[in-house]
Amino acid sequence: MSKYKNTKTEVDGIVFDSKKEAARYKELKLLEEAGDIKNLSRQVRYDLLPKCEIEGIKIRATHYIADFVYEEDGRIVVEDVKGYRTREYKNKKRQMKEKYGIEIREV
Repeated sequence: MSKYKNTKTEVDGIVFDSKKEAARYKELKLLEEAGDIKNLSRQVRYDLLPKCEIEGIKIRATHYIADFVYEEDGRIVVEDVKGYRTREYKNKKRQMKEKYGIEIREV
């Protein structure tokens, strides 16, 4: 059992963290096949803060991994399938807006 009671689910040989994420993948694949979206990608990494050292303390780099990224109406959409919005996620969402000007679409 996972931390947030998600059930890992496999679709097209891909293991998703939740049934909800797997279902969204199926929807997006249909939209891509219909030509409504294009260039669907999964697990796209965005670097938010580089690793550094402050007063001898090593700080790990921070990054955000989007569940899905695709093009819709000529615009890039970064999408996250959310069941529970953690404090860490909220911070990363804010950093994505500040650094890249990207508003994460939550489904």
